[in-house]
Amino acid sequence: MGSIAILAKETGAQVSGSDEHIYPPMSDQLQAAGIEIYEGYSDTSVPEGTDLVILGNAGLGRGNPAVEHLLRHNIPFISGAEWLGTYLLRDRWVIAIAGTHGKTTTASMVAWILDYAGMEPGYLIGGVPQNFSVSSRNGSHPFFVIEADEYDTSYFDRRSKFLHYFPQTLVMNNLEFDHADIFDTLEDIKRQFHQLVRTVPEHGLIIHPNDDVNLLDVLDRGCWTETQTFLAKPLDSHHPSVNKAEQLPQSDLSITSTSDDFSRFTVTSNGYELMVHWNLRGRHNLHNALAALSAARHAGVPLATGCAALCEFSGVKRRMEIIYENQDVVVYDDFAHHPTAIESDLDGLRRSLQTDDLLIAVIEPASHTMRSGIHQRELTAATAAADHTLWLEPANIGWDMQTLVSHRSHVHSTPREIINHLDTLFKGSTRRCHIALMSNGSFQNLREDLSAHLS
Repeated sequence: MGSIAILAKETGAQVSGSDEHIYPPMSDQLQAAGIEIYEGYSDTSVPEGTDLVILGNAGLGRGNPAVEHLLRHNIPFISGAEWLGTYLLRDRWVIAIAGTHGKTTTASMVAWILDYAGMEPGYLIGGVPQNFSVSSRNGSHPFFVIEADEYDTSYFDRRSKFLHYFPQTLVMNNLEFDHADIFDTLEDIKRQFHQLVRTVPEHGLIIHPNDDVNLLDVLDRGCWTETQTFLAKPLDSHHPSVNKAEQLPQSDLSITSTSDDFSRFTVTSNGYELMVHWNLRGRHNLHNALAALSAARHAGVPLATGCAALCEFSGVKRRMEIIYENQDVVVYDDFAHHPTAIESDLDGLRRSLQTDDLLIAVIEPASHTMRSGIHQRELTAATAAADHTLWLEPANIGWDMQTLVSHRSHVHSTPREIINHLDTLFKGSTRRCHIALMSNGSFQNLREDLSAHLS
């Protein structure tokens, strides 16, 4: 909601807001934008004479003092997603990035490619792109890049947020079951995605992988827009590490990795080859790059310009971001919170390391879906690339995490226990250690405590 507040401020509106526990960098961004922040919710959270209130969907339902105040005094209010669609996006060329995984990274890529091309796009991204100083801006017309979330809109609007955006260019990266707090089944999510497909105009473009059975099922229910597909499987199964080619058959665009960790690749189109060497790792990021290049090309960016932009793409905060490093230990902060994302991120990191380096995954199952145990059977396989996996058990977990315990997998109840276990693994080891902290939650301050301990 802080990013939406900044966008509203940029339109010339007078903006203030209420929230609980606002921290940097968002608190710093709001202060720099001249937006007054009230801590907590009360009758006084809404200044007298307010024309419109934008409600978020985190804890803002019936019983909240501010919400009850709005209803009692008949003060106009709207959801964040609906405000975006009604007041900011209606006259824009919207490039929406949807899917279970990769939304933030792909949206950041597209925004950066367009910016690199001098098009000054607007954007709204759930994370913090390293190539920009803020997570949102209005930019110049007509292009606006938005991370299109399938989460519900608000307590009074249970539709997915992305149904308010009406994109001309739609990327659907993938589709798996997630958000068990609002969706009962995968079918529920598919219905929302098909509603999204229904909002894309005939002259638009839908970009998707051609082997995601869930997305293909969604499109088979009806599609009225040109589609462009990319191949998400390696063409040469005999070489699992290198020379993986990803193709967009309808656009004659392909990518071939030339390094084991996928940090170098060749983009081929109509007989021309373009090289990309970037800071990102992992095969999943090649797929993100394919989608981003295709979306940017639909907006008019030449492929050569898109590839040059990717060479300077710095990634997104909390996506295998190095937060501590010395000669013996490297600590990464990663947002992965689904078995598929955990597996791909660890695989990409492993491929970038020396053969004798030690890789330790430290994971907090913080999301509602993970805490419910829906994916518990997939977690052991998802961490196969790590030498050791340490799990931080939340207090409100809904399943027995002791089922994960093995000679290389251990469950702990506090950050201190994890730090002590890490000290044991370090002791007497001559191998350089890489620690991947993986959670979309607070981690009970483990990130800060571990960095302080190592320092």
